[in-house]
Amino acid sequence: MALRSAQGDGPTSSRWDGGAEKTDFTAKRKKKVAEIYQALNSDPTDVAALRRMAISEGGLLTDEIRQKVWPKLLNVNTNDPPPISGKDLRQMSKDYQQVLLDVRRSLRRFPPGMPEEQREGLQEELIDIILLILERNPQLHYYQGYHDIVVTFLLVVGEGLATSLVEKLSTHHLRDFMDPTMDNTKHILNCLMPIIDQVNPELHDFMQSAEVGTIFALSWLITWFGHVLSDFRHVVRLYDFFLACHPLMPIYFAAVIVLHREQEVLDCDCDMASVHHLLSQIPQDLPYETLISRAGDLFVQFPPSKLALDAAAQQQAERTAASTFKDFELASAQQRPDTVLRQRFRGLLRPEERTKDVLTKPRTNHFVKLAVMGLTVALGAAALAVVKSALEWAPKFQLQLFP
Repeated sequence: MALRSAQGDGPTSSRWDGGAEKTDFTAKRKKKVAEIYQALNSDPTDVAALRRMAISEGGLLTDEIRQKVWPKLLNVNTNDPPPISGKDLRQMSKDYQQVLLDVRRSLRRFPPGMPEEQREGLQEELIDIILLILERNPQLHYYQGYHDIVVTFLLVVGEGLATSLVEKLSTHHLRDFMDPTMDNTKHILNCLMPIIDQVNPELHDFMQSAEVGTIFALSWLITWFGHVLSDFRHVVRLYDFFLACHPLMPIYFAAVIVLHREQEVLDCDCDMASVHHLLSQIPQDLPYETLISRAGDLFVQFPPSKLALDAAAQQQAERTAASTFKDFELASAQQRPDTVLRQRFRGLLRPEERTKDVLTKPRTNHFVKLAVMGLTVALGAAALAVVKSALEWAPKFQLQLFP
């Protein structure tokens, strides 16, 4: 049962609003719901179709649907009992005090109008989920902002399923953020400027001159934007998108936000304080569907494997934490995603791949033109490639579903 009824489900974009297009919206919504349930009821489940539905306009539409689809996207069996611990984790965990402080500060993440008693109960569940995942996975290290991701799952799917989903997410998509140091997180952030550079060199050069760096995007990345967006509908819409895509998709979405605000940035004083202050404040009225479409297009045009090389060239010794879905599959087994990439750059690439000039800046490109188009349920070539990458990354036992 969805837990955020005080805020309610609903469309996540003005494109889905009523008015003169109410009839068209209703027809599209019914059609999409029917297609989602058809994919869910297929034997085996049509995970590829579910990924397309999660990426395409409007995402998964409701929390009731997310409760069924999110586990499929993460390959979590909802029939398995949720993990439990017989230990008093609040007494034993070294992270308890920090988790407690963070959860107490998370009031705004709960729906407005939720009864205080219900909210306090959910905050206790939030603490228990985090401590249990850390206890079951001692290689993972808590970071401030992790609770922003966990609370999103808690509000959508409830405590038991949230524990299973976030545990899987923590050992895959979020793995680099949960290292003892922030080195691997910095490697991922290093991909931001190369993306901007390929699309808009003028904006890139302005930001470089301002020496703004990428720290403004840190909270975006490590919370999947949950910490910085006030409307929960927008948060879950992005989670639909990210869960269906490559683990590095959030950095592409961060790039398209910066690119979308090009004129605001260029109108700033060219100094670190001014640009950082502007970019660290995300507008709440962003055209989310257009930006999601554009992020998918940029992923196809500048895939992580190429960005890794470009970021390595710019940063000399630093590498991105995840390069391709196959790398991430191997990394998830080893619990060391960044190690896989370091091995790649120490000699596993073919000589011609190590020496060729990559990411030459195109000033006009088919995919850039596609960026202004919303993803439809049918999906264009760019969005289809994103889904294909997702399927290539999926664990081998999941790939068996797609002969």
